[in-house]
Amino acid sequence: MTLRLPSPGGGSRTYTPRSEPARLAAGGAPLASRTVFSAAHVVADPYADIGPDAPAAVDWDATLAFRRHLWSHGLGVAEAMDTAQRGMGLDWAGAAELIRRSAAEAKAVGGRIACGVGTDQLTPATGGSLDGVRAAYEEQLALVEETGSQAILMASRALAATAKSPDDYLAVYAHLLRQATEPVVLHWLGPMFDPALEGYWGSTDLDAATETFLQVIAEHPDKVDGVKISLLDARREIELRRRLPKGVRCYTGDDFHYPELIAGDERGFSHALLGIFDPLGPLAAEAVRVLDTGDTKGFRELLDPTVELSRHLFQPPTRFYKTGVVFLAWLAGHQDHFAMVGGLQSARSLPHLARAYELADGLGLFPDPAVAEARMTSLLSVYGVDQ
Repeated sequence: MTLRLPSPGGGSRTYTPRSEPARLAAGGAPLASRTVFSAAHVVADPYADIGPDAPAAVDWDATLAFRRHLWSHGLGVAEAMDTAQRGMGLDWAGAAELIRRSAAEAKAVGGRIACGVGTDQLTPATGGSLDGVRAAYEEQLALVEETGSQAILMASRALAATAKSPDDYLAVYAHLLRQATEPVVLHWLGPMFDPALEGYWGSTDLDAATETFLQVIAEHPDKVDGVKISLLDARREIELRRRLPKGVRCYTGDDFHYPELIAGDERGFSHALLGIFDPLGPLAAEAVRVLDTGDTKGFRELLDPTVELSRHLFQPPTRFYKTGVVFLAWLAGHQDHFAMVGGLQSARSLPHLARAYELADGLGLFPDPAVAEARMTSLLSVYGVDQ
């Protein structure tokens, strides 16, 4: 059967879905040469009678089942991050519950987990001082550490709005790192993912911001496990990772250049903490196992073809990539519906979603292509595209 898909420029085109998925079974040897986290999405409760501004209603069973799926393929889970719609539908109360539940599930199955620590419980009335920002970070850090999870210190909208200079960033992060009981991951999220983070580290000049970021690490190397760089700039990431103190890892968050950054060069490589590894989880795990054998060429042959899909999902406005991620989870059978917290399923156009389906199907990402085809057909019908 062929599908009639809408084209971005208007009109339609035909597409013949593949009949067999890629063979990517769960299990296999633990990933050895790279530490790999998938930032995971949350599954909304489609029956909740709430509006877009109400607290998120989460389908906990489906949300945790998806994390078990990622762990079964050997990936770590980066929890309550940007991919989980943190600050875009999921508030701190929801994120705290997500962290508690996922951490307990990780313990039960032996999965690796790291959780986002931010300041999103602050309101405009409470977030206007550095003391308020520090206290909010402390509250979240304490919760994450109580669950036994590794902490990821996320970039803070409140800090970006409050800090007056790079010294303010240095002071806040120094305070938090002194308090952390175990080494943390520092997260630098660029404004393409969140416009409110423009000028993070005290400057819109990325060279100057990089120096402040590196100073934070240099002053507390024993408290920094690694850094996650999400700037979509491969050159800058490579230059930065070469300047990291010995023992501090670079976790790429670059959803445009991840194959080359993970493969690395003669002077080093990046580990991974990626939103695109939500839909690519099984394939990414298989690729890293190939890399574990020393076969860089085979690794690139598996992962390079996925970049077109990733660039499509993360095209501007980049922050809406979560819509494509959840859409693909629905097509893949990981959830029974295409609904998102905050109503974010409406954030991408039908042509955008159709192209995402086409690219993902071409990669063999759907365990049951017939189910994906049927669900795509049903969405097209809702939009009035007859087959």
